[in-house]
Amino acid sequence: MAANMYRVGDYVYFENSSSNPYLIRRIEELNKTANGNVEAKVVCLFRRRDISGNLNTLADSNARDFEEESKQPPITEQQKHQLKHRELFLSRQFESLPATHIRGKCNVTLLNETDVLTSYLEREDCFFYSLVFDPVQKTLLADQGEIRVGSKYQAEVPDKLSEGETDNRVQEKLETKVWDPDNQLKDSQIDQFLVVARAVGTFARALDCSSSIRQPSLHMSAAAASRDITLFHAMDTLQKNGYDLAKAMSTLVPQGGPVLCRDEMEEWSASEAMLFEEALEKYGKDFNDIRQDFLPWKSLASVVQFYYMWKTTDRYIQQKRLKAAEADSKLKQVYIPTYTKPNPNQIMAPGNKPGMNGAAGFQKGLCCESCHTAQSPQWYAWGPPNMQCRLCASCWIYWKKYGGLKTPTQLEGATRTGSDAAPRGHMTRQEVQGMSPFTSSAGRAKLLAKNRQTFILQTTKLTRIARRVCQDILQSRRAARRPYASINANAVKAECMIRLPKASKNAMKNRPIPRPSLVNIVKELAVQAPLKLKAPRGAPTPINRNQASQPRSAPALLGKRLCDSGSSVGGHPFSTNGRLFMSSMRTTSQSVIKRQRVSQGDAPNPVVFVATKETRALRKHLSQAEMRRAARKPNIPVRVKIPLPPRPLPVPILPSSTNEPIVLED
Repeated sequence: MAANMYRVGDYVYFENSSSNPYLIRRIEELNKTANGNVEAKVVCLFRRRDISGNLNTLADSNARDFEEESKQPPITEQQKHQLKHRELFLSRQFESLPATHIRGKCNVTLLNETDVLTSYLEREDCFFYSLVFDPVQKTLLADQGEIRVGSKYQAEVPDKLSEGETDNRVQEKLETKVWDPDNQLKDSQIDQFLVVARAVGTFARALDCSSSIRQPSLHMSAAAASRDITLFHAMDTLQKNGYDLAKAMSTLVPQGGPVLCRDEMEEWSASEAMLFEEALEKYGKDFNDIRQDFLPWKSLASVVQFYYMWKTTDRYIQQKRLKAAEADSKLKQVYIPTYTKPNPNQIMAPGNKPGMNGAAGFQKGLCCESCHTAQSPQWYAWGPPNMQCRLCASCWIYWKKYGGLKTPTQLEGATRTGSDAAPRGHMTRQEVQGMSPFTSSAGRAKLLAKNRQTFILQTTKLTRIARRVCQDILQSRRAARRPYASINANAVKAECMIRLPKASKNAMKNRPIPRPSLVNIVKELAVQAPLKLKAPRGAPTPINRNQASQPRSAPALLGKRLCDSGSSVGGHPFSTNGRLFMSSMRTTSQSVIKRQRVSQGDAPNPVVFVATKETRALRKHLSQAEMRRAARKPNIPVRVKIPLPPRPLPVPILPSSTNEPIVLED
């Protein structure tokens, strides 16, 4: 119950994506919205993966300096890699997030010279920070709130003097005396002198024009003259004049007029005080930022003195009461139940038995990408989808909490394509083509010019086995008729791994597919290459001009390139489906319209063949199964069995001169 209770000031994990690591935030406020939900106003903390490469280099330099100054024990490369996951960067950025996205608590502390870095690796959910990140300016600065702990910050305590031993040190060099309690004046004489000093201060404010504007009444001037600055000036005057009242009186009122002593409370104007209150509301007691952003014409000592004097005024008490009333109306804590919904990146259901290779069909060796284990009760998909990598249960929790893998891998660094680029899980087509060793510079320019690229999907052996074993789930024929419908390949492969031990008892019948040699394929392609024949003048070209008005998305849906109509083998022309032209077949004879100019990438195939009456008559001799088979495999010729008509009997032709009857014999 206490673990799920979150209060103001706690460092917590927030989940904004099922595949990305958690966000680490500090709760500043808990507000209840109009619809009853709870929102948390939080301070943002950033990881190393959230900043640019240049700032990472600066952070590495700061880490090396810290190790040298604090004399850290030697650590391994893996420990250095994991320490980068524990380092955070504080910021001044605030944001509001739903409280239901909280996934747990963590501990974030300011790095100190007395800390041992390896101690953070030994504790779970423990982070540290030493630099402040500005998301707007993209800068890293040292935190000014450093606690000075260490041997070099400690005072040197001298040895204690024994009884009767005198202190031979020169006291004037060690300290300055501002008041001597063993003076010749009585307490009543000192009090009378302080009253005279206040009266002189009130008279001096009446003579000063600027003070008369700020304190227009006598009561306000007397109250200002009774502040500590007037008393300190009176006591310093007595000390400097050797506690002689006559000399001290003449010092208070010289020949030029009475001395006016004003503190920071009187020196600051009302507008400057308003700026200070606004800055204090934004930055808190960070006086360096208050002076830099709001009051650059004031010194740091002046800002600090004004703060402590401002705390003695009624204005501070009034604001403190208002903040206390607001704090009472706001939520102080909120209870968030444990998040139990399954992660969409799960590969195998948690109820299944743990075993080897829980996710079948993966191309990365069927093991965890971080710890390289092959057995886990639960597997999670990780990284770019085209890489098909996965993590075990423990490494997935480490990835979500710390934003990295336990061991450095090439794929973890491949998610960042540039030094200043944010991490992502995919690469563009141009980047993939640039990485391909088979793409030349000349061919790459042609590929980039076209907006549709040719690609090939090659299945693995385990995927082909899954098609046979899980036919009831996959239904490959139905999936082939609906290529737009998505298939949960991970579920099919996981079910295949469960069924494989049962199916291995019966020998699976695999039909060997005879494949021709590469030499024969090259020869056949060379023979079937289209010939570029020059068309004679005046001859109509077999181009469907009406096709230019058709939508361009139709060829893109087919995704196949047809052969030219000029292809031929041995003098016999071939159609686009690989069959021989018949004498009765003709090309399209549509009405001619104005031809539109299209780009090379979007240009559809300009050849269309229309079946004639003879072709339709031949189709009637095919069964429905043969028609479907021919439609699925247009490159295979179809054999049509046409029944021959009955042969007519021979009739002899006789000369016309004979009148005898004709007798037909069987």
